[in-house]
Amino acid sequence: MQTLGYLYILIAAMLWGFLGPFARLAFHEGISPLEVAFWRAVLAWLLFASQVLVARRVRVRRRDLPGLALFGFLCVTLFFGSYQVAVARGGAALASVLLYTAPAWVFLLSRLFFKERITPRKMAALVLTLGGIVLVSGTGKPSAGSMGPDGGAAVLFGLLAGFCYSLYYIFGKYFSDKYSAPVLFFYTLPFGAVCLLPWFSFAEKSAAAWAALWAIAFLSTFGAYHFYYAGLKRVEAGRASIIATAEPVVAALTAWCWWGERFTLTGYLGSGLILLAVLLMIRGEPGEARP
Repeated sequence: MQTLGYLYILIAAMLWGFLGPFARLAFHEGISPLEVAFWRAVLAWLLFASQVLVARRVRVRRRDLPGLALFGFLCVTLFFGSYQVAVARGGAALASVLLYTAPAWVFLLSRLFFKERITPRKMAALVLTLGGIVLVSGTGKPSAGSMGPDGGAAVLFGLLAGFCYSLYYIFGKYFSDKYSAPVLFFYTLPFGAVCLLPWFSFAEKSAAAWAALWAIAFLSTFGAYHFYYAGLKRVEAGRASIIATAEPVVAALTAWCWWGERFTLTGYLGSGLILLAVLLMIRGEPGEARP
């Protein structure tokens, strides 16, 4: 049972790792980053909607609608959009690594909203994350090996994606006891997609473009979340999070094979510091109960 749970989470991490490379395929076909984010939300919503409508579990409390709308704006509009822009400006590998600054953001937000205590381990993880960001920021476009004209923007949008990703913890802590993940996505995805509409123009799409967009929606969104939550039923959340750090590794290897992306030596060192910080955050303090 537990082995199957590990396998599910590893599959989810691999599917998430393909997100950036699939997005680059869409960019290559003339689709803008924000349009990719829009179709990711819309097509994934169609998949989640079919699931919840079959299960006939779509009702939510009216008083929760404003919170769900905010969830949709921050964790769909800003998150999906900023991640795609980071991929376009800096490459799939860089965007995926910066996404994993999320645990540091969670630490800061948890301290602010939930008054969670600051521990030496968490502080060390924060310092490692900041050091990793500084080193990774010197890589810019991974294929170029040095800070390019879009490098600064790539890092900023990558950090924004990490911050928005961390908000899943804040909102999830509030909504998880009330609604299932498919129900949350049923309400948040369309709102987030609508908020993206003013910021891009629709492009003509080839069959390859639609294939890339459906791959993002079906494999790297709908499929990845289902495998992840199926794994969480069999594996502790802390252990699941450790396995999920395979995502940036998969993204980097795939981007290297498909697009020739690569970091400089300092970029690899910075990536390692960020992933080490993630592991420190997940493990918790000695003697502290794991989730």
